[in-house]
Amino acid sequence: MPEANWHDLGAVAELSRAPLQQVVVGRTRIALSHANGLFGAISGTCNHAGGPLGEGRLDGDYITCPWHNWKYHRTEGQGEPGFEAECVPRYDLKTEGGHLWVNLEAATKRHRVPHEPHPLARKIERAPGPIRVAGISTTAMDPANPRVSTSDLLLEAALQHAGREGRAETRMIKLNDLKFRHCEGYYSKSAHACTWPCSITQMDPEDQLDRVYEAIVHWGDVILLATPIRWGSAGSLYYKMAERLNCVQNQVTIRNKVLIRNKVASFIVTGGQDNVQGVIGPLLTFFGELGFLFPQFPFIGHSRGWSAEDMENNVRQVVASDELREGAEALVDRAIAMAAELVKVEFTHDHVARGGRKAHHMARHKETSA
Repeated sequence: MPEANWHDLGAVAELSRAPLQQVVVGRTRIALSHANGLFGAISGTCNHAGGPLGEGRLDGDYITCPWHNWKYHRTEGQGEPGFEAECVPRYDLKTEGGHLWVNLEAATKRHRVPHEPHPLARKIERAPGPIRVAGISTTAMDPANPRVSTSDLLLEAALQHAGREGRAETRMIKLNDLKFRHCEGYYSKSAHACTWPCSITQMDPEDQLDRVYEAIVHWGDVILLATPIRWGSAGSLYYKMAERLNCVQNQVTIRNKVLIRNKVASFIVTGGQDNVQGVIGPLLTFFGELGFLFPQFPFIGHSRGWSAEDMENNVRQVVASDELREGAEALVDRAIAMAAELVKVEFTHDHVARGGRKAHHMARHKETSA
């Protein structure tokens, strides 16, 4: 091989101190490892989502990607047992004069095994039919000993009203009934590590937040979210879900791709304590950043004030209130009417100018092919 392909990585004594490191030479990323007196050099770019292998960890003879835990043999580049065909390039090394040299012409080729795409990754196309309303309850409770939830009562009233006379298809999703993991911070590793579909959803077939993703991205025209007030904020299950929805918004950041288009969101906020405005503000901001549109007066709220600690009376008041029930019905009517107009026209766009938005362009390392 031509000598021009060999590059001096540095002193062996210095390089051997780190069991694993990411080395960048021009446009070539290399995961350089050292164990049991032997160096190994394979591509520093994971086949899965492009994670930096040299920033991962050594697990015996395998390098584990820091993003989604794919593994490759540290000297040969093939995948872990059972996935040997999933290969990244390896690079030849030599030692001269106390320095370690790498041949930048890869000794082997990258090989990606075709993987069946996740069902959520399909093209987003609205199927013909009536307006579809997905209700999302964020109330937490003991399912073995259920209690009355005022936000759920109004959500159920709205969905029943929407479904009368076939005006709309409805679906109720109770987060309390779903088993789903907390967000595990893939975005904190890198924006590009936070994928669509969600990394957890792709890796864990038992995770049930796919029901929410399906309803929000593919099925629903209207999302009607109901939350209790918990110390002036939305319920904890809402935040658990919202953190996992970062993968939807993040597609705008890393791909300039808007997943939520021509969809409407509305909200029901109730609680014994005050601060309806404090709860609804972040909800409107977050769902607006996902791409949802809002009808006139996009929420209803109810509370009895800061000092109303007699919660049983709060429940009784909501149960007995025709006015609140009518308000919930009118809320879903406004949302359905807006969604019906949006279905007729392509009002929103799949690409939107980034300036001033949470969509700053994220440049990616461009690597030489191997």
